[in-house]
Amino acid sequence: MTESHDLTPPDGGVLSHLDDRGRARMVDVSGKADTARVAVAAGELVTTAEVVSLVRADDMPKADVLATARIAGIAAAKRTWELIPLCHQLALSSVKVAFGFTDTAITIEATAKTKGPTGVEMEALTAVAVAGLTLHDMVKAVDPAAVLNGVRLVSKDGGKRGHWQRDEAETAIPAKDETVTPKEIVARAGVTATVLVASTGVAAGTREDRTGPLIADFLEARGFTVRGPLVYADADIAWGLEDALAGDPALVISTGGTGASPTDATPEATLTLLDRELPGVAEAIRLRGLQATPHASLSRGVAGLVGRTVVVNLPGSPGGVKDGLAVLEPILGHLLAQVAGGGAHE
Repeated sequence: MTESHDLTPPDGGVLSHLDDRGRARMVDVSGKADTARVAVAAGELVTTAEVVSLVRADDMPKADVLATARIAGIAAAKRTWELIPLCHQLALSSVKVAFGFTDTAITIEATAKTKGPTGVEMEALTAVAVAGLTLHDMVKAVDPAAVLNGVRLVSKDGGKRGHWQRDEAETAIPAKDETVTPKEIVARAGVTATVLVASTGVAAGTREDRTGPLIADFLEARGFTVRGPLVYADADIAWGLEDALAGDPALVISTGGTGASPTDATPEATLTLLDRELPGVAEAIRLRGLQATPHASLSRGVAGLVGRTVVVNLPGSPGGVKDGLAVLEPILGHLLAQVAGGGAHE
């Protein structure tokens, strides 16, 4: 009597790692075309507020916590084919591992890229898992009860199926105490952001945009759905801001036009739209820049709210943008949660 095998998943798809007898197999991808493929995965180590503060201050008993976890995640992605039995060996073009913070968690995101006949989802997931386990190893002396939560695929691009995106709002992972705060929900949701570049030269095609892509990459690595970079000449930046605000994104980050030259008009155009200012954010960005150059004091960038959209002006130099993003990274989740009506206020 021949054994029957029903290999159809509940959604009607095909379990490609099983043959017609239900045995595990390695999928033959030799007939597939090489395409550019990208996968983003995420997770979090839920711990204590004390651990988060120590890691952010680089004051854990084991130093260089994030650097060690980042290297571990990248190395693991490169060896996924050795760790997961049926995975193909891929020539990875890029692996990036980034970290963020909530009050009681360290968030992890990994982006893996390749050009080949099969996807890089497992490489991105492996990077997150191993980076998270490394974080656990580094913090266990202070919090042995830390929990690695929600290792999941966020998005993937390339191949026959094109783009796929997880609905993060429906799959928020509970924290260690099984309570999800409004701040954490916003941080995990797929919120939208717009990147705006104020540059007459870039708009005319005579200069390369060296700052807009930095901001877009930063936001995409943290799960934002990004529009732009939108590029407008300095004289047209007011129109650019109106364009950037279309659709009511959660966040607009502009770059350029914040200096003292006669054509720099981004702060004035922004101020005419703001309902409320966030002066502390703008000052923190200037102070961060002053650690690198005294020219940072010349930036007139502002920050504030247009309705429920956070708008932040960054300088037009790569260094100034990196300084601004470094200031935004630890506060962005909390800020967006408060604007959306959640977050702690004590």
